[in-house]
Amino acid sequence: MKRMKQVVSILLAGILGGMIALGAFSYKMDRQTPPANMKMNQAPQAILMSNGSHSPTNFVDAAAISTPAVVHITAEESDALASQRLNNRNNNIDIFDFDISDFFGQQFFGPKQGTGSGVIYSEDGYIITNNHVVGFADKIKVSLTDGREFNATKVGTDPSTDLALLKIEADNLPTLPIGDSEEVKIGEWVLAVGNPFNLTSTVTAGIVSAKGRDLDIIEGQKAIEEFIQTDAAVNPGNSGGALVNADGSLVGINTAIATPTGVFAGYSFAIPINLVLKIVEDIKVNGDIDRANLGIEGFDVDQELAEEEGLNTNKGFFVVNVVEGSGAKFSGVLPRDVIIEVNDVEVNNIEDIKKEIKFSKVGDLVTLKVLRNGEEKLLPVKLRKSF
Repeated sequence: MKRMKQVVSILLAGILGGMIALGAFSYKMDRQTPPANMKMNQAPQAILMSNGSHSPTNFVDAAAISTPAVVHITAEESDALASQRLNNRNNNIDIFDFDISDFFGQQFFGPKQGTGSGVIYSEDGYIITNNHVVGFADKIKVSLTDGREFNATKVGTDPSTDLALLKIEADNLPTLPIGDSEEVKIGEWVLAVGNPFNLTSTVTAGIVSAKGRDLDIIEGQKAIEEFIQTDAAVNPGNSGGALVNADGSLVGINTAIATPTGVFAGYSFAIPINLVLKIVEDIKVNGDIDRANLGIEGFDVDQELAEEEGLNTNKGFFVVNVVEGSGAKFSGVLPRDVIIEVNDVEVNNIEDIKKEIKFSKVGDLVTLKVLRNGEEKLLPVKLRKSF
């Protein structure tokens, strides 16, 4: 009898252990079983829960705020302007100065045309867009999200920042709250609002990938670039549209994409709104902005250069060449001068000079302090057109 009880106990223990093992195995399999709608060759998907702090940002409110303030722009070059452009090109023809677009389509043989986006800047009809959207055109039409269309006047452009300002005759227009691009954080959610491929009022979302990008994509020696990089989808037609944060505040103007194909490939770039506002207010007062350079070439001064050239300083900018026709040339800057101050701001290298005259225009006066043969001299320089 005692032996029988031992056998039963062993059998019960074995059955119970098997049930526990089976239960553990079943739990593990349940955790690893893919959803019914997932193909077996697909990688497992991360699933966000509907509650808690990890839920995705809701962009409904930001989209509702921003879309009415973003317009569709159609820009066209008149026959007269196209004829003038072609005549100027023919009179200054250079067989090495052609782009592939010159040989195909209307860009060379007829009036230029294009479409893009813009952001309503003020209730009385000022609209911000990119220079490359409207810079070539003298016939510009703006379409609002409510269906109204207006002929627009070009107030002015700034090719160095790829910005332009338009004006339509309308009142009580929807506008966007203005954000602070200095406060934008890497990893922050943003929306790109515009009209890609003529698909009006399109909203895409992404995060801020980087700030202060200098891509060397704006033509001209006096380009000013400090782009916000995002991974929000931007395509042809988005140019001039709004980059807004999750609150619907304007933090940038979408301008460019990095792409091997001509369409979005993962990287887009926007001009930060703090820079945009500075340029737009300048355009409102002065119209077209014509940037200026000093017209100097040379090297940053370091200990080695100071010893080689017998200089009395180991910082500043050593002038090697002064460009003919430049403001520096007319103002008496000479080779071997060392620029040590610009407008009373100390110069350690060329970047200090660039920063100080970054927004300078043709006709502006800049004061240089230079070391010449060991003596300090003040030279007022009236800036001339960039070369």
